[in-house]
Amino acid sequence: MVKDKFLSIHCHFYQPPREDAWTGEINIQPSSAPFHDWNERIFQECYKPNSNAVIVDDYDNVIDRVNNYEFFNFNFGPTLLHWIKKHHPKTYENIIEADRLSVKKYNGHGNAIAMVYNHIIMPLAKRQDKITQVHWGIRDFIYHFHRAPEGIWLPETACNNETLDVLIDFGFKYIILDPSQASNIRKIKKGRWKNVLGGKIDPKEPYRCYRDYETNKFIDIFFYDGPLSRNIAFDDHIYEGKKLLDRLLRCIDKERTGNQLVSAAIDGETFGHHKQFSDRTLAYLFKELIKDSEFEITNLGYYLEKNPPKNEVKIYEGEDGEGTSWSCLHGVGRWKVNCGCSGGGEEGWNQEWRTPLRDALNFLNDECFKIYSDISHYFFKDPLHARNDYIEIILNPDLKTIEEYFYFNAKKYLNSEESSYCIKLLEMQKYCQLMFTSCGWFFSDISGIETIQILQYAARAIELTRDVSGIDLENEFLKILENAVSNKIDEINGKEIYLKNFSKKIPDRLLV
Repeated sequence: MVKDKFLSIHCHFYQPPREDAWTGEINIQPSSAPFHDWNERIFQECYKPNSNAVIVDDYDNVIDRVNNYEFFNFNFGPTLLHWIKKHHPKTYENIIEADRLSVKKYNGHGNAIAMVYNHIIMPLAKRQDKITQVHWGIRDFIYHFHRAPEGIWLPETACNNETLDVLIDFGFKYIILDPSQASNIRKIKKGRWKNVLGGKIDPKEPYRCYRDYETNKFIDIFFYDGPLSRNIAFDDHIYEGKKLLDRLLRCIDKERTGNQLVSAAIDGETFGHHKQFSDRTLAYLFKELIKDSEFEITNLGYYLEKNPPKNEVKIYEGEDGEGTSWSCLHGVGRWKVNCGCSGGGEEGWNQEWRTPLRDALNFLNDECFKIYSDISHYFFKDPLHARNDYIEIILNPDLKTIEEYFYFNAKKYLNSEESSYCIKLLEMQKYCQLMFTSCGWFFSDISGIETIQILQYAARAIELTRDVSGIDLENEFLKILENAVSNKIDEINGKEIYLKNFSKKIPDRLLV
């Protein structure tokens, strides 16, 4: 039977980078007990089970095992996938093998897509940092999956037109956004624009988004089914395969002719971590229930090849063109202001700390980049290209890779001392990227482990900057950070949190 209803469930698998900026190892995280750290806990609850999900009979006997990654459209955060490769190579290989099989099954279109490197909010980043994040994400993807990515996941689906420009320049075929991020649609290159603000866009087809100033350049966009995705993520549909299938079937437009796509996009950690054993529900859905249903499972790259867009779309740019996201009703305010969106906390708490935190990190990023640019042009042919190319050493820091890196990027032969000096310059820029990891703003207070992690990256960037230039940026950084007042009386503010956690790594002369 030829089917014309297609199903794609996209899973965004991600954890913030947790490695100590000085040792490269993850320290014990007591809140993840009984596991050593949150990566390990969620690995055991989610990433590993989904690579070998069991189907059981009425007597709880295992009758089949399913690699769910063969059926998902998915992305992994680059820093997370590197950790899995290092610590759990068997599960890592199952993930990579699932993509290999999907490439064969779907005419060269794999289930896996890329992600910008360390989960920054792209609209809030400077263009040069957007480019670095995307370049690093692409190179990381190729390192793992041995092919170029067709699509890329934007953290929190945060997007604006400048972000689209960067993605178009890199040649991506598609991205995935929330339906609330669409503004207007029309037939491609003709007709009147129709307002679809407020999530009124039809998510059962892809859309083409053209550059405003270059109308032959574009990227295609899939808008996932918002209500369906929220039902799967937050309700109880995922605990029973037949109940989940019934919910999926209700998404079908019975009046529609031709092919249609039912798509959801969900945090991958939903399946097994947030909702225990729901990896088994998916396995049963994929392996047993779908084949007798109206659906055929697909991935987005393959569906796009067979069903190119008929309509074009303009995205909603939000306040001052700063963009929108799925998880903030106020555009991208959650990562810069006290917009009202928060992840828990007690009554009366606020997130006024978000603005001075971002101000402090923006100051540090700007000053570090000036120092990097001023110094690196003595060594590198193109300092920005050299920074982007540094991902090769991050991924594989062996002697051969380092020698090749300097052969292609240095203006002249560099001795070992000069090479080591340049590595420090580049490491400083790496930590300036890592310190914008979005999780630092997402939750209720500046004292959370996610914010402390990005402050650690800032501390390391400050130390490296001092080593390469003799310039101390810490006092000015802390003056701004002092305005980030904690909701917890004993934590006081961002400056005190920083000093309490990192003073042992800072020379005594700076603690004045």
